[in-house]
Amino acid sequence: MSNTILHKAASRGIADLGWLKSKHTFSFSAYHNPERVHFGVLRVLNDDQVAPGMGFGTHPHDNMEIISIPLEGDLEHKDSMGNTTVIRNGDVQVMSAGSGITHSEYNKNKDKPVKFLQIWVFPKTRNVTPRYGQITLKESDRHNTLQQILSPDPNDAGVWIHQDAWFHMGKFDKDFSVDYSLKRKGNGVYAFVLKGDVTIDGSKLHERDGLGIWDTEKITIQADSQDAEILLMEIPMN
Repeated sequence: MSNTILHKAASRGIADLGWLKSKHTFSFSAYHNPERVHFGVLRVLNDDQVAPGMGFGTHPHDNMEIISIPLEGDLEHKDSMGNTTVIRNGDVQVMSAGSGITHSEYNKNKDKPVKFLQIWVFPKTRNVTPRYGQITLKESDRHNTLQQILSPDPNDAGVWIHQDAWFHMGKFDKDFSVDYSLKRKGNGVYAFVLKGDVTIDGSKLHERDGLGIWDTEKITIQADSQDAEILLMEIPMN
């Protein structure tokens, strides 16, 4: 029998710094909820909006796999590895912080906000050599299917991280249904609804709701609204 935990959108932690508005699914910065520190190795799921021309100054990270998924606008990234890039909707960015990096992130536009998901995953190996990766995906490739955007394998579709994790995104027509079979025994799945309404294994979810499922081999996703979008994160639970 599978286990589930539901995190409604309105139950997330809130940070409002003026230039930054963020919703935290898990404990982060000033938001601490002892019952919501992580889900398996999924440590951070932040839903960020950065004001025009503003951003995060140079700051350090180590021993974390950091994934950024832009939803709207353009985010400029600079890091201590010498990368200066811009990520946009359709892109996926990954940094293995490993033994230590510094980076900054800014809204490149002076006239509109940038919205993106910032996701942190604990690595399975500590103190790896830091690395950066970025890809551009065709959003049409996730229409009524689950498009893989991340895996543990550098030769597989999407970006890769130092963890036995697989991320997928899907955008579905109303009443479309799809099964997802877990790729690794002992893993769980955290589903995050980007838009619309979906039902996963009988749980009804709405925009920005999150659902964690474990002790299962397969889940069924059904779109209850047109153009429903989800992010599916399969991750180790220990």
